[in-house]
Amino acid sequence: MKIGIIGAGNIGALVAKKLNAAGHQVKLANSRGPESLADTVAGTGIEAVTAEAAVRDAEVIILSVPYAKNPELASVLAGAPTDAIVVDTSNYYPARDSKIADVESGKPETVWASEQVGRPLVKAWNALLAQTLADAGTEPGTANRIAIPISGDDDAAKSLVSDLVSITGFDTVDAGTLEESWRLQPGTPAYCTELTAEELKAALAAADKQRAPKNRDAIMASFSKPDAEFTRTIAVETNRSLSA
Repeated sequence: MKIGIIGAGNIGALVAKKLNAAGHQVKLANSRGPESLADTVAGTGIEAVTAEAAVRDAEVIILSVPYAKNPELASVLAGAPTDAIVVDTSNYYPARDSKIADVESGKPETVWASEQVGRPLVKAWNALLAQTLADAGTEPGTANRIAIPISGDDDAAKSLVSDLVSITGFDTVDAGTLEESWRLQPGTPAYCTELTAEELKAALAAADKQRAPKNRDAIMASFSKPDAEFTRTIAVETNRSLSA
């Protein structure tokens, strides 16, 4: 499958490497140009390209950019095939992205992102830490395999993306439509808490839309303290305790 990935940060680069290792044709782009990706793609079959080239003939396009950068991708995606499946991995953090009025008023993050990029989106890979993606993936059928939520309005698109998520090492739980995707945003029990599929279903059901932004900000504040440590274990424990 031809896959274009825009964004070569921790999530984008890791997903690119895992999908390429599984035999997919992966093109990777970032905002700094193909030459800046030489070290990232070294020793792999990933092709470092411009964003426009990444989407030109892609069957699946994965957007892994800082949330506030999504509006900049509309012109790039205008050159993508109309039937390409587009995946959003981003999360809204107002301290980083500046406040976005629609999202602050309750519009689900990926509904807003979809409006900005001008494409239907599938939300996936947003609710796990980069360390989890790098170190905790297992084969399908493994006991206690970690699951991540996925949202979108097209069931066929979600099914295909779920297959790709499995290649990267994780089960998926369908969290419903994009209107319901607030259930996997930062500050909810489903976000970066490393749960099994059954545990994740319960976490999605327990999400509180009003409390989630407050939980998110409390979690970020805990990691902003001068003596704060950020490890995978601490991050998961903090997300679990402050989003419960």
